[in-house]
Amino acid sequence: MTISNECDFDAVVVGAGFGGMYMMHLLAQRGFKARGIERGGDVGGTWYWNRYPGCQCDVESMEYSYQFSDELQQKWNWTQRYAGQPEILRYANHVADAFDLRRRFTFNTSVTAATYHDDEKVWHVGTDTGETVTARFLIMATGCLSATNTPAFAGLNDFAGPTYHTGAWPHDGVDFSGQKVAVIGTGSSAVQSIPLIARQAADLTVFQRTAAYTIPARNMPLDPERAAQIKANYKEFRARGALSPAAFGADYPRNLDSVLDATPEERERRFEEYWQHGGFMFLAAFSDISLNMDANRLAADFVRGKIRSIVTDPDVAELLCPDTVLGCKRLCADNGYYETYNLPHVHLVDVSSHPIEKLTAKGIVTNGKEYEFDAIVFATGFDAMTGSLLNCNIVGRDGLPLRQKWAAGPGNYLGLMTTGFPNMFTITGPGSPSALANLITGIEQHAEFITGLIAWADARGHRTVDAIQEEEDRWVEIVNQRANFTLYPNCNSWYLGANVPGKPRVFMPYIGFPDYSKKLRSVVASEYEQLMFA
Repeated sequence: MTISNECDFDAVVVGAGFGGMYMMHLLAQRGFKARGIERGGDVGGTWYWNRYPGCQCDVESMEYSYQFSDELQQKWNWTQRYAGQPEILRYANHVADAFDLRRRFTFNTSVTAATYHDDEKVWHVGTDTGETVTARFLIMATGCLSATNTPAFAGLNDFAGPTYHTGAWPHDGVDFSGQKVAVIGTGSSAVQSIPLIARQAADLTVFQRTAAYTIPARNMPLDPERAAQIKANYKEFRARGALSPAAFGADYPRNLDSVLDATPEERERRFEEYWQHGGFMFLAAFSDISLNMDANRLAADFVRGKIRSIVTDPDVAELLCPDTVLGCKRLCADNGYYETYNLPHVHLVDVSSHPIEKLTAKGIVTNGKEYEFDAIVFATGFDAMTGSLLNCNIVGRDGLPLRQKWAAGPGNYLGLMTTGFPNMFTITGPGSPSALANLITGIEQHAEFITGLIAWADARGHRTVDAIQEEEDRWVEIVNQRANFTLYPNCNSWYLGANVPGKPRVFMPYIGFPDYSKKLRSVVASEYEQLMFA
């Protein structure tokens, strides 16, 4: 049933990734009139844009998938332990087809402004096509990692050759055969792409500011028997996953003992076991790796030992050994990253003490030396969590821009709502587990909460819902208290916004998916008494 006849739509959903698609599906099920707006040419979100070589998910495919439809879970067959971008995009397209979602979106269209009109209690949403539509509810499903970040290097536009950003890769791919290529950055997209770029390029130079910790992904074809076992008890498997700290790793043991209590032999054996298993679960080898600096140092020493055993040039190996806290930046999962530096045509340039000075027509200058290239790849990440939201130029009650509201950091109640912006919701926004959890699980949780809240408010004749400032302030404090209990704040990560110059340094994700789920359930059980309605 339609909420209102006073505006074009009951809701506008911005983004057609996994968040936007499921949100639109739920709204359609309830009979709400909704319009989706997507800047890309099709569904898929981050998997539509990130097509760089080697791009794959770092959550196992049987868990990085929707669970709202058992028929969908049973019919779709993943081929890899960790699905690559092409397979995940095929999955997104399959979902769009199965639930007839494309017709609900306008593609190749960007939101340029969204302004709340208090007199009408309606959002006016403008696009780059010149259209403006109105809706009671504005639902931002723009993703945590969708606003690319390219540092403002001097001479950025002077380079004569082609440049690429891993987060906006050409859809028809890039052939680096015979070329001298530079990769700037050593985060996740670099760790994934460098081994494959090295296979093509005649010469590859990596410019590294901060060495990354990366664990072998151990990716492989998905065992059909394993997949069948999970599908036979998918509900229980998902329930176990939801009880884990990051909502994935349902069946792999998280140990409760301390690394500090283990003998050197036991410590080495356990670390080796989890290294061989691969991926994020390495952090679960002992309970205190992410909590205690001495425990963390032992785990980091193990990884540094692995790097030195893999990389044959000891000078290069030392450059690749991080001196930061293990896991306070997003841990990477790789397929032959360190081994790539043993190839004679692959070079590593340290720019930590001698930053990149400028780009020239021929290449890159650092420490007074010019390196010449045919192509440059920016693997420089994203303006995470907030960038895509701020790029939409959102203005709330009394003409308050979201950029101004968040000038000192993103205040967001539950990661879902921010005071002064009535009827606006952010799916996996700052203040929710978001990027520190299985994002599709978090997306489903948020979309279901939002839909339920809208229906509850509408049934009681409420026109608007907003967060209470005191509740929002308290929530931000809780998010940061939980972070401070861990080692996460001990390095300059995009969790803190530290990768973007001038961005407020505030820890943005909520740590602990089960506790967060419990909080959402309590809000619903209280009939949303922590929110204000009008």
